[in-house]
Amino acid sequence: MRTNTRQFLAYLTFVAPAVIFFALIILIPLARAVLYSFQDWNGISSHIGFAGWGNYKRLFQDEDFLKSFIFTFKYVAVTTLLFNLAGLLLALVLNMAFKTKNLLRTSFFLPHVIGSVIIGFIWQFIIVQLFGEIGKATGWGLFEKNWLSLPDYAFWSIVLVAVWHSAGYFMVIYLAALQGVPQDLLEAAEIDGAGRWRRFWNVTLPLIRPAMTVCLFLAISSSFKAFDLNFSLTRGGPFGSTESLALQIYSDAFVKNLFTYGAAKAVIFFLVLASITLVQVGVMKRREVEM
Repeated sequence: MRTNTRQFLAYLTFVAPAVIFFALIILIPLARAVLYSFQDWNGISSHIGFAGWGNYKRLFQDEDFLKSFIFTFKYVAVTTLLFNLAGLLLALVLNMAFKTKNLLRTSFFLPHVIGSVIIGFIWQFIIVQLFGEIGKATGWGLFEKNWLSLPDYAFWSIVLVAVWHSAGYFMVIYLAALQGVPQDLLEAAEIDGAGRWRRFWNVTLPLIRPAMTVCLFLAISSSFKAFDLNFSLTRGGPFGSTESLALQIYSDAFVKNLFTYGAAKAVIFFLVLASITLVQVGVMKRREVEM
């Protein structure tokens, strides 16, 4: 009995701090957001009214919310594909044996260490100032335009910077998975006459599928929560065409003082993100078992 008590106390000692921090940082704010979404409050006054489902009814009639929802889904679809494609291609190249591979790995991962807001302001200067100078020097019409002032160009500007910033992070995950692929399986496939593409498709890809599950999850969740680059590059412009859901929730709650309305958007945002990630992880996990 004493042994069981000691084990329980030991588990409690190690687990309790994590549970407490998780509750304080995640669970309690989430519960308060759900509570606020049914209230009418601007976040400042002492009077808090009860709105019932009013915030949610207003939300589904909000054209700006629908617009940002479409932008966010478009952004998630494009960046999830490019994050994983760029990360996997970099990992495949840098998994080869050549002298400068460690230097190149560090170089590609380094942008992810820098804060997103700083990266956004740096790239804003590059796009607005340096691209214009390149356009004047070369006469290329693509660089003579102000990308951040045109809706289509602004979208691809954010995508470009996001991929440049995050590709190295996904590269590291894929690189770790590639280095865990048994070489004897690849050699056996080569002896059997399988070419480079066949070895990758039939041997390497199935074995790195767990890493793909993780990378897809991270890409989807991080892209849905995109805020820093969106805020520092375009602030949702031009004309709200690049306003992500996270940026719109921040603007409603802390700029327009629509605190409870922003909370309702955050709850819907959470439900959508949780549903998509759970489905994605479930599907990928089943495919891992099949392989």
